Formats: sequence, C-alpha cells, structure tokens
Amino acid sequence: MKKVFCLFILCISMLSFAQSKAPFTGKRDFNILEGYSGTGTPAYYVDVKKNGDVHFGLVQVNQASGEETKEEMNAGKYNPKVMKVHFNSFNETFYVKFDKEKIYMTDEKGNISKSEDCCSVSETESGSCICDSAFYQ
Repeated sequence: MKKVFCLFILCISMLSFAQSKAPFTGKRDFNILEGYSGTGTPAYYVDVKKNGDVHFGLVQVNQASGEETKEEMNAGKYNPKVMKVHFNSFNETFYVKFDKEKIYMTDEKGNISKSEDCCSVSETESGSCICDSAFYQ
C-alpha cells in the first residue's frame, strides 16, 4: 500500500511540474486584427485564472441593431507553445500563444502567422504583418 501511495504522489508531482506557469493572472484585452478596427468586429480578451485555466472571450456589438454578442470559452491550462480557441457564436477557430506583454496568432504548431489582415492602415503597403497584439488592461 505504501508503494502505491508513493507512486501516486510521484505521478501528481510530475504532472504539476509539467504544466507551465502562466505569465500573468487576470483579464487582458487584445486586438490582433488591427486593420478592421472600428468595423464592428469582436473585441477579444484572455482571462487567466489563478489555477492556470485560460479563458478566451469576445464581445461584439452589431452597429446597426445595437445587439450585443458575448461568448467565453475555456481553452484549458496555459500552454506556452500554442492554445486552440474556438468560439461557437461565429464558428471561429484560431490558435494563439502569449507571454506577459503580447499575444500572437499562430498555426496549429505554434508558428507565428503573418497576414495583411493583421496590418494597421498605416502598414498595409508593407504587405504581410506579424499577427500580434499588445495586451490592454
């Protein structure tokens, strides 16, 4: 019985060390698709809980009707390599990774994406821009 208990404790210890510590806790807003700012596209946020769970959310206000759409989803424990985000409201799936300062749109493997959709109006001449955003509190 002692051996089983020791093995159980060892397994739990290994699992807790395998999880990466999130770079912050709390809610941060972000806007990766700067080129579409002001057009009624969703405002996104990430909310990192003290237990390491990461929730992503969106809020969108229809400019014509004033109707508000909100959704929040649990993306699981923090993963520094890549996290999958899926919103049912718009059947939208994307991948991100983030650190203390910025969030990056990635592919499924965690490679940072580049797209002209991520360029601000002043950067559109340069072609493709890195899909990232600073966090806003």
